[in-house]
Amino acid sequence: MGQFFNPQDLGLIAPELELMLFGMILMIADLLVENKKWLGFISLGGIAWSGVFLYRIYNAIHNTSGYYAYGGLLTVDHLAWIFKLIFLIGAALSVLISMKYLDIEREQHGEYYALIMFATMGMMFMAGAMDLITLYISLETMAIATYVLVGFLRSNQRSNEAALKYFLLGAFSSGILLYGMSLLYGIAGSTRFVDIADALNLRIQQNSNDPIALMALIAVSTGLFFKIAAVPFHQWTPDAYEGAPSPITGYMSVAVKAASFVMLVRVLLIALSPLHDYWTVILSAVAVLTMTVGNIAAMTQTNVKRLLAYSSISHAGYILLGVIAADKSPVTGLTAIQIYMLAYTFTNIGIWALVVAMRSREIIGEQIYEMNGLGYKHPTLAILMLIFLLSLAGIPPTAGFIAKYYIFAGLIETHHNTLAVIAVLNAAVSVYYYLRIVVAMFMKESSDKTKLSLSPGILVAMSVALVFTMWIGFFPDRFINLARELFSS
Repeated sequence: MGQFFNPQDLGLIAPELELMLFGMILMIADLLVENKKWLGFISLGGIAWSGVFLYRIYNAIHNTSGYYAYGGLLTVDHLAWIFKLIFLIGAALSVLISMKYLDIEREQHGEYYALIMFATMGMMFMAGAMDLITLYISLETMAIATYVLVGFLRSNQRSNEAALKYFLLGAFSSGILLYGMSLLYGIAGSTRFVDIADALNLRIQQNSNDPIALMALIAVSTGLFFKIAAVPFHQWTPDAYEGAPSPITGYMSVAVKAASFVMLVRVLLIALSPLHDYWTVILSAVAVLTMTVGNIAAMTQTNVKRLLAYSSISHAGYILLGVIAADKSPVTGLTAIQIYMLAYTFTNIGIWALVVAMRSREIIGEQIYEMNGLGYKHPTLAILMLIFLLSLAGIPPTAGFIAKYYIFAGLIETHHNTLAVIAVLNAAVSVYYYLRIVVAMFMKESSDKTKLSLSPGILVAMSVALVFTMWIGFFPDRFINLARELFSS
């Protein structure tokens, strides 16, 4: 038994255990607490407590390459640590903007916050998974909770339809992924990433075009592309983003996307590393398609949530470029991915906080025309939205500029110059549809004079997002040095 478990393992998964514990507490508290707003504060307390344990783990792994738990099924290394931090940040900010939204929708329930806890727990296990079974169970833990959250507005037909589409396509993609995993298990006789890499290496040496290995690569890649919403497997994203509650859309766009990418990084760079000559070609084509199709589709949208959904698709293309760079230069590529996800988390949550701030019983706040004249009615909110949009577009001196710059620099360093040029051109195209919102806010008159009331949670979320969006933009060295220190220790 000692080869599979020792007491130290419990300490390494303490952040996940805390989230599970608070998720159960929230479901019990829902029956006992009359003022349901307290449930949001309880969930924030659980996330904060999980963050304390995560900080303690950082101190333990700071000068090491990380630790393995449960006989090598899980790892707590620097890549896992930084992504776990991103998940907790995304969850906390999403909870903050949820409290007002759920009041407006009259859907203040404990299971909402509990599901966020369980989904985040699944993501954190995904970040450290070094085994196919561990990875798949973690993925489904996150996915099932997310399916329910997308359809949480039970009286809203659009939310129900979005949840059903998301569930069906998610189940389909999980089936394809599982088929690819079964092929990998058949090749290696093991579910551990390192064993799979060794077995693939032997097969490739014997036959560089081994059909079973290539079939496994195609099946696993297809399943992963569904999860990150890469073209041509992106069809579920606009409907799911539009139908889901706005705070959950924000949560999906940052935390769920980050979890899907760390899963992709683990599988491609470790388990499928012997096939890198093949998957770099696939990733290059998919990245170009994802950036281009996402940007072109976003240009025609009039619904803010659908526009941001296609924007999220295009950003997935940029992050894929970081994975391509990581194949030749792991430190540069992984650092670029981390900086991009961190910047994207704060920027995107800031925008979704503003979308929720526009929501009232009379105003849905999801159409671009509903933002007409915001610069005159609420200049502070309009300026904040402008900053966050400029960051998504990659305009200095925001976090988004640093994120895109590091991706482009990684491509140039690894001699992917053509991809870098295509990425720069796509970034220029994206400015157009972000500026459509800016034009509506500052250059058009509003027929609605309703004043917006901001809850404390939304104010805190916007403030945190603004501070870090500008901090990373003005003083990126602290974050870049931290990332390089983590990945090179």
